[in-house]
Amino acid sequence: MKQCVHVLRNFSRRAESGRSRSEYVDQLVADIATYYGYNDFLAQKLFQLFPVAEAIEFFEANEVARPVTIRTNTLKTRRRDLAQVLINRGVNLEPIGKWTNVGLQVFESSVPIGATPEYLAGHYMLQAASSFLPVVALAPQPEERVLDMASAPGGKTTHIAALLQNTGVVFANDANKARTKSLTANVHRLGCKNVTVCSYDGREFPKVIGGFDRVLLDAPCSGTGVISKDSSVKVNKSERDFQLLSHLQKQLILCAIDSVSPDSKTGAVVVYSTCSVTVDENEAVVDYALRKRPNVKLVDTGIGFGREGFTKFRGKVFHPSVSLTRRFYPHVHNMDGFYVAKFKVEKRRKPDTSKEIAEQEAAVNDVDMEPTRFNDNEDQEFIEESKRKQMKAKGLRVAPRKKPDVSASV
Repeated sequence: MKQCVHVLRNFSRRAESGRSRSEYVDQLVADIATYYGYNDFLAQKLFQLFPVAEAIEFFEANEVARPVTIRTNTLKTRRRDLAQVLINRGVNLEPIGKWTNVGLQVFESSVPIGATPEYLAGHYMLQAASSFLPVVALAPQPEERVLDMASAPGGKTTHIAALLQNTGVVFANDANKARTKSLTANVHRLGCKNVTVCSYDGREFPKVIGGFDRVLLDAPCSGTGVISKDSSVKVNKSERDFQLLSHLQKQLILCAIDSVSPDSKTGAVVVYSTCSVTVDENEAVVDYALRKRPNVKLVDTGIGFGREGFTKFRGKVFHPSVSLTRRFYPHVHNMDGFYVAKFKVEKRRKPDTSKEIAEQEAAVNDVDMEPTRFNDNEDQEFIEESKRKQMKAKGLRVAPRKKPDVSASV
């Protein structure tokens, strides 16, 4: 692999005579698939996302576990107070970064971090740093009505509830009814009093209920951003899987948009996120939503880091505003691979028919102004033909028709 990377970095100078660049790339992808244990299809798909050297960094990062992180439940405590209590219990930790005021990264712990008295009392949630991001982008405001379309196990739902300060209402939905058990347990443990748990197929919204100020759709995805947690993704994903997932994601994002009230005075926001790094689950879905719903536009996510979304990828061209979306990678940001897009929903504009109506009225006026003229000769011909038919019906002899006077017309 190192030799292929070395050559591809400066192909014109380092390539062997007679070997094409595509041969080196194919060899490198095959080596990656073998060394890291991917099927050929997925290795190729992920490799295409990066320059050659960076691709190796991405695959290598997927072999390393991400840091353990927790989110402070501000309904019950403050981050400073929580950190001090856990330090006293033998936990080595520090704030995740400036972009969040509730996250803590755990380096070492002499006690099970998921079984401390503070955890059981709901003072914090064990939660990946990447899953803070969509809620940061959503930015819910007190007293709002919010829908979390795919909410289990509840990390994002309880984060939303905390930002709402237990006001308004959060509809926490998950299509898998069995998963709502863990969701409900976390809602109770963290003291979220403004959450209603339900279990519907996300595509049933807004028929079930709509008119929300904000909607979060953390869509079902391939999990290509969390391979370090689930290595089975390396071999169990096929092209058909991505086609089916992309189709479902497109259905869900339209339902999410339609579930938002464009009349909301504080929101009218939809956030779309996945724990995938593939373009067909991210930029392609967002671009589809922009084309199908002209009343929405992409806005800044409010997240101060991350890479811009692709506006061009392997021959596909997306709406320029897709650059406002954000990508996160394990080898760059030391968190799970993730994608976040934020939409603003506006009122649907009625089609401007004034020009069409004016043209129709002008056409009618032209017809009305045109004087009606009759051709007396044509009328006389019709009258004579009618008389001939009546005489034939009575059995009377009918004189032959007069031939037109050709000389008169010359």
